[in-house]
Amino acid sequence: MNLPIRPHGQLPSQWEEALAELEQDLSMTVSQSGISIEGVAGDHLGVHSDGTAVTITWAEPVQFYRALSLIPFPLEPCDIQETPCFKTVGIMFDVSRNAVLTPEAIRFFLRKMALMGLNLGMMYTEDTYEVPEQPYFGYKRGRYSMEELRQLDDYADRFGIELCPCIQTLGHLNRALHWPALAHLQEDNEVIMPDLEETYEFLDQLIRAAIAPYRSKRIHIGMDEAHGLGLGKHYYRFGYEEPHKIMFRHLKRVLEITKKYDLDPIMWSDMYFALDGHNYHTEGDPTKSAIDAVVPGVTLMYWDYYQAKEEAYLETLRKHAMFPAPTVFAGGIWTWCGIAPSYETTITNTVAGLNACKKTGIPLVLATAWGDDGAETNFATALLGLQMYGEFTYQGDYDEDTLRQRFVRCCGADPQAFLDLSDFNHCEGMNSRPNDPANAVKIMLYQDPLVQLFEKDMEGFRLEAHYAELETRFDRYTEENPEFAWLFGFYAALAKVLKLKCHWHEHAAEAVRNADRAAAAELAAGMPAAAEAVDQLRGYWRRMWETTNKPQGFEIIEGRLGAVRARLLTAGEKMDAFAQGEVDDIPELTEQTLIYRRREDNSVGCTNFVADIVSACKIDR
Repeated sequence: MNLPIRPHGQLPSQWEEALAELEQDLSMTVSQSGISIEGVAGDHLGVHSDGTAVTITWAEPVQFYRALSLIPFPLEPCDIQETPCFKTVGIMFDVSRNAVLTPEAIRFFLRKMALMGLNLGMMYTEDTYEVPEQPYFGYKRGRYSMEELRQLDDYADRFGIELCPCIQTLGHLNRALHWPALAHLQEDNEVIMPDLEETYEFLDQLIRAAIAPYRSKRIHIGMDEAHGLGLGKHYYRFGYEEPHKIMFRHLKRVLEITKKYDLDPIMWSDMYFALDGHNYHTEGDPTKSAIDAVVPGVTLMYWDYYQAKEEAYLETLRKHAMFPAPTVFAGGIWTWCGIAPSYETTITNTVAGLNACKKTGIPLVLATAWGDDGAETNFATALLGLQMYGEFTYQGDYDEDTLRQRFVRCCGADPQAFLDLSDFNHCEGMNSRPNDPANAVKIMLYQDPLVQLFEKDMEGFRLEAHYAELETRFDRYTEENPEFAWLFGFYAALAKVLKLKCHWHEHAAEAVRNADRAAAAELAAGMPAAAEAVDQLRGYWRRMWETTNKPQGFEIIEGRLGAVRARLLTAGEKMDAFAQGEVDDIPELTEQTLIYRRREDNSVGCTNFVADIVSACKIDR
């Protein structure tokens, strides 16, 4: 039942349209006979109630909608005062790793952001936006039209949320540059060629198209992880040159374009360390060459998801203060380690990073939720992490009880169900590291049933029993969280596949090595059921994908699952032949096994690329 409310006083300019969109999320309905909600424009966020009426103080529009979600329900006296420790906080929507969120899904996340009080959304579009002069840019990738983005910008503005583009102007352009029509712009497969006039004509087109749908003058120009800079075709065309000098010239040309369009550019800062052969945490300060390569007029975004200690972030922020540019920060919600997020890693590393940013006065912090290697983890799994950014910002610290209560209010779901997604990544006795968490879920889904690269790594872990328990647990979460049944139903189906696959992986090699033909017969008989479970998982995965994403990109997931199913059937056929005495060996299963990613502390390194899991043979180019 919705709570009737009667807003009046000083209210955000689009409050009627915003509340019409938030009615279901807030469980509130605007009514002339509703509870008095008086708005007061101020310098902080406040909610005061005497038990019969409410006064909301807000400093910017999005705070008004967060304040509504803080009102006790049922109404009782309260006095809540919040002053955010960051001026700007938000999320980067990764829509470039095959999964392009539908406009409706983006609107869903924007509504949740409004309730959390987050005021910035960055659209990470490598090539997934329309560039009129470049028909191959984002071709068959589900790219956004300008009109789609324009409507999303209007929608975000309704809540006082700034939406802005994040593009790439140096590296991470593989999906564009691989087309023959754009291959002449390659430095290498990932990096665009600096110092070519054609490059800057192309980048002018990209920047002009990227900013066209948005009100914001803020633009993220990327430039991270361009590790081949100056060492590819540029080297053969112009000869060797110290890479920092190339970086300086290229950035200068890009900033000339952003200045032409009156933009406020941000770029990732990692290359100023990488070009010295370092990383953010290598001992020593940035070199003079690195410092001199920064062109005034750009903001540097320090990204770091890998440190568990606040001191590590503080030290790297100190290094950034040496550059002639302001610094902002991007942390991470660990959605890129496979098919389930790692929330232990997310919480530990994020709290350390945000504490450092708070102490050093960083004005803008951003949560990233990358989709490396095919966006197998649905973006919705990041909601709890996003809530954590919101609560830290307004509380100035991390408190688990507050996070849980606020998540129930803003997202209407069990926070424990989201936290338990991490259990897919490890089982009892399997350790993780803050910068390299285990991801058994991806390893065990894609590990070949015959060529078992991780057999030695997984020795001694009771994975079959672990995933059997997760299947039961997520069946329950599916029933208890109807709004997210499409998400938790997928994970229940995934646990079933893993349970069946892990039974095979834990017993197959042993049965052949011991010539146990009875055990072999039992294993062979189970393969059709395992293949059927993969078929069922494919159906759940497709429904989940199409709930939030455009259809393009799912062909990659479906192809992977098709290979999993085919290899299960092949393994079953080979094991049946062994059980019947038709063959005396299955060579793939009896070859000596070696450690791959397991370490002495029983941690198993994160292996989140399918190509590194399924075979020792080369499966890509």
